[in-house]
Amino acid sequence: MNEPCALRESVMACEGHALVIGGPGSGKTTLALRKAVKRIRDGLLPGQSALFLSFSRAAVARILDASKLESSKAEQAQLSIQTFHSFFWDILKAHAYLLGAPHKLSILLPQDEKAMSGGLGDEDEGWDEWVVERERLFREEGRIAFDLFAPNATELLTRSSHLLSSIAGRHPLIIVDEAQDTGQFAWQCIQMLAPYTQVLCLADLEQQIFDYLPGVGPERVIAIRDALKPHEVDLGTQNHRSPDSEILAFGNDILKGKARGAPYKGVSALRYRPEKPPPNWNHVLRRALSELFEAIRAQTDEKPETIAILVSNNRSALKMSNALNALGANVGKPVKHKLLFDEAEALLSARFAAFLLEPKNLAQLEADVATSMEMIAAAKRATGKGTKEVAKLLEQANKLRSGKVLNVNVTNALRGLISALAVSDFSGDPAEDWLTVKHALRAANQDELTRVAAQLDFLVAFRRGHRISASLAAEWLRDGAYTHARAALDQALAQEQILDGVEPLSGLQVMTFHKAKGKQFDGVIIVREARRTGPVVESSFVWRGDAPPFPKSRRVLRVGITRAKVHTLILDPQWPLCPILAGHKL
Repeated sequence: MNEPCALRESVMACEGHALVIGGPGSGKTTLALRKAVKRIRDGLLPGQSALFLSFSRAAVARILDASKLESSKAEQAQLSIQTFHSFFWDILKAHAYLLGAPHKLSILLPQDEKAMSGGLGDEDEGWDEWVVERERLFREEGRIAFDLFAPNATELLTRSSHLLSSIAGRHPLIIVDEAQDTGQFAWQCIQMLAPYTQVLCLADLEQQIFDYLPGVGPERVIAIRDALKPHEVDLGTQNHRSPDSEILAFGNDILKGKARGAPYKGVSALRYRPEKPPPNWNHVLRRALSELFEAIRAQTDEKPETIAILVSNNRSALKMSNALNALGANVGKPVKHKLLFDEAEALLSARFAAFLLEPKNLAQLEADVATSMEMIAAAKRATGKGTKEVAKLLEQANKLRSGKVLNVNVTNALRGLISALAVSDFSGDPAEDWLTVKHALRAANQDELTRVAAQLDFLVAFRRGHRISASLAAEWLRDGAYTHARAALDQALAQEQILDGVEPLSGLQVMTFHKAKGKQFDGVIIVREARRTGPVVESSFVWRGDAPPFPKSRRVLRVGITRAKVHTLILDPQWPLCPILAGHKL
């Protein structure tokens, strides 16, 4: 038996805790799934399952796909594949009353938290007061923010040994994916469960790119070793994701600062002029997509099913999305894609669109105009900007509610919009009716409403899956109208974001490096930009504050590079030179 097989067999045979370390595509997930299937076949009691916990919904989707290849339908029924958030939510919704919270909990969605807090971050003035308010919302109103899932679930397990042993008894094997990125409370929960169940941790020491988050740090794998005393195997750089290319070799050389001075199979670059005039991103991206498609076809004789465009920040993601949507002479149709970014404003704008779908009584027009202004203000407030505009909108809404008639641009536009939609014959097809609302917003030709329409473009609501559409369709089937469209939308978003909203990746997606963590695509386009800071022009691959030899920047870029299964293409500006790419021949 060769060494890799022996390492894998030792994990399969291990009856205690285990730690499997390996790079991208080394087969950690497949090994863990086979271990879980073996445990199921060895026999589980009724109600028991092997629990697979992952850091992201994207990783859960990937694991779910992989499980179909490794197990039968009956065995899949005894595999519980969840994010940490959904695992903690299951604990809290059944037992949070033990912490003094109401029996019925509801999720304070991220977009609502941003609207309520004014977009505050943990370094902003007023954050401490918001933390107190957030705790009050949980204890008194039963509304719980995402950030409170882990600490409160941990507190429950700390207080109740019965609950702890019950969860461990339900899951005789717990697999922790991307264990190097588990935060303080997630790790504490695993540590408390470990005496009662078998724990298998999967880790890649070079992919810890979330160490800026509270409780996440390079010491996590050390803590796993100290606490679990696991059987440890290192699968090294075995590459099952892109075995017919040198993508992983390139990513590893980037990480180590090693330039071999020769091309890498499966890696290429497309150069462009970064400014004077600014790049025509529509043209640049179309050319990059064309070259990537040709490269993948040349390597596989197949058309790629999944492509990602990866960038450094949300602003650049929006820029790329705008370019793909752009129309112009001789350019052709917009490129269909999905944009993953900070969606708070877009989701709150979607709630306003849902409100416009709801039946209206024109006798209450002024109240509906006031509600609309409050919802627009909430979306704007979530950005943390436009404080004066938010205050003005809320002041005007209060005047309307007190009976005062306002003859200003936004109120007049809203009266016209709501009146027109109130007599509109919606079709009952949520996607079609959603477009009707969006077009009506844009046709109103008023700045605030045009901004809402633009946010709905960014959200691309009905490409996110069928859940939102299905929830709205259920409203229509029941009443012949979208009676409770806002509630249906919120329920769908809660399920999608937290509970069970996991969909396989498909088509073209635009996202940041950090959102790409845990995902894989047939091909990847990595966008390097010329970042101007005052008189200095820098490479966007170098993260601010990261000093030579740029360890953080190298880790993040390696994650992006190794998301590709067949080909990685780097969009590379002619200047400035990038110190991380120096010496590499692409």
